[in-house]
Amino acid sequence: MTLVEYTLFAFTSLFVIVDPLAIIPVFLAMTERDSPESQRRMAGLASAVAAGVLILFALAGKWIFQFLGITMAAFQIAGSVLLLRIALDMLYANRARDRQTDEEVEAGAAKDDIAITPLGVPMLAGPGAISTSLILLGQAHGLAQQIALFACIAAVCGVSYFILRFASTGARRINPLALKLVTRLMGLLLAAVAVQFTINGLAQTSFFNR
Repeated sequence: MTLVEYTLFAFTSLFVIVDPLAIIPVFLAMTERDSPESQRRMAGLASAVAAGVLILFALAGKWIFQFLGITMAAFQIAGSVLLLRIALDMLYANRARDRQTDEEVEAGAAKDDIAITPLGVPMLAGPGAISTSLILLGQAHGLAQQIALFACIAAVCGVSYFILRFASTGARRINPLALKLVTRLMGLLLAAVAVQFTINGLAQTSFFNR
């Protein structure tokens, strides 16, 4: 996989799993009593926190695997199962409960600042996004692709910030059916990414390399 191909694949994979569009209704519900300026500040802090968490886990993944004795192939297959489950939730326009629960939404609405949690973690940087970051780092060949991955993480979180920032002023006028349609399309893309991760993981196992 060339650098350009890897970068496009990494950005697409991360964007569909972070899926900031699906967070818009929850974000608006939790910040309905806040001013637009406060909403934008929370969106910026949440995006920065999500980027930091994803980069940190990507960097520490190698040592975590070595400590636990986990191979990248095993993690790719396990991660693909999680991603496929999230993809199915997105296809049916259901809120993935590994990203936010009803209790977290209610608690977030009652908090003065929801930027770090639950908005930054786990709504933006949830288990699926963390798993995807680790898998993509394992697939990176060379320093250039590793740097490209970190740039993609920053770019996805930056795009998430602008989407949430727009949500604070204009997204209330967007038809909820349109958001559901986009979510379902992203779910289809995420399902394809999950299957590809499974294929890559199986290709790395000794059983399929005999």
